[in-house]
Amino acid sequence: MRTIFPSAAILARRYALVSGLRAQGFGIGSLANAAPTAGDLFLVADGERVPAAARTVVIGEEGRSVVPSQGGNPARIAFGAADARIGYGFARALIAGPEQPTAADPESLALLALAERVAAADITVLINGPTGTGKEVLARAIHNQSLRKSRPFIAINCAALPETMLEALLFGHQKGAFTGAAGASEGFFRAADGGTLLLDEIAEMPLSLQAKLLRVLQEREVVPLGASVPQPIDVRVIACANRDLQAEVAAGRFRADLYYRLAVFPLATKPLAERPEDIPALAATMILRHAGGRGLVPWPTPEALDQLLRHDWPGNVRELENVIQRALLFAGGATIEASHIVFDRAISFTFQPTPAAAMPLRPIAANEDAGQRSLGKVVQMSEFQAIRDTLRACNGSRIETARRLGISERTLRYRLAKAREQGEDVFGSGVAPHSWAASA
Repeated sequence: MRTIFPSAAILARRYALVSGLRAQGFGIGSLANAAPTAGDLFLVADGERVPAAARTVVIGEEGRSVVPSQGGNPARIAFGAADARIGYGFARALIAGPEQPTAADPESLALLALAERVAAADITVLINGPTGTGKEVLARAIHNQSLRKSRPFIAINCAALPETMLEALLFGHQKGAFTGAAGASEGFFRAADGGTLLLDEIAEMPLSLQAKLLRVLQEREVVPLGASVPQPIDVRVIACANRDLQAEVAAGRFRADLYYRLAVFPLATKPLAERPEDIPALAATMILRHAGGRGLVPWPTPEALDQLLRHDWPGNVRELENVIQRALLFAGGATIEASHIVFDRAISFTFQPTPAAAMPLRPIAANEDAGQRSLGKVVQMSEFQAIRDTLRACNGSRIETARRLGISERTLRYRLAKAREQGEDVFGSGVAPHSWAASA
């Protein structure tokens, strides 16, 4: 377990952050009682001495900014009480790394704590939950906290593999075992020997193969296709399903004996809409993950965060990641504005302006089927809408519009020209082209 050493100033001013890190499984150390190791980390307040040759996050209270560690310099973050939800998410991601599981909701924190205990037990785990809720992330966390962490973690999707090849891919085969088997293959079980094998979408596995999987779990050995001698294996199995396996058992689509063999310790992930406190933390983590090499990471405004919190997230965490990646494309400056937030659901609906907005987007041509509209087109339409609204709010000032959108004037000119080429009214009622030109 990684240990964090907060300074006295951090304990006094940011106790909620320290408490939240403890709830996520970090050890909170004291220099009076223990010496830091190579994997540990210091938290210091802005203005305090930064420990030499140590991993450090410096936390300030003025403004709002986040700068990852670069060139041996400590990571830095600053935020006030009004930005605490996003600020704590950024701080956690700087400390743990943007690829680690993220949680702030009490139930999610309890699930991560439970997964940590399960990891040490080396038992079979079944993770149930809707698509896109982080089942594989949880499985990887279990593997990375177990004694098997230095051995392979192999994840396979049972629904994505050809049914006729699934047995050979799982258990391996010998040369000539079937047509096209020009060589032998060890299969996923033997490839994961000593480590963890994740069987995702386990409910899609054919009944005939379920019986063979049950035997593998019971006997801890596999018989490759074309072979007669069993091969011993030492693999921890984690299975994931987005359907209720007990209901599948009742319907006769899943073997009851296999279900009980897999569900030694069942865990469940919830839809993102049911754990809203996770949304700011996840958004901050994803911004750090996808911000690339930007020296200054964009910070979501309260209005942008409010949009994220009001959405019902039918696509769960995967949809949130899509939204964050789009927002980073739009946000050329230091902030992610509400206008940069574009939801997947826009693909299914024509954009409708507010009553006070300018004239609507051009209608879809009669031969343009809504289902054929690409995501890129939808995002582009949303971009035109954002530019039009900002131009109107700035009374046609190109300089102010570019500043508010966080882009350069050159980029704004390019996007306006592109909009005109496609027949979009980028000015709308109330903003005349001459007023825009006069502001250039």
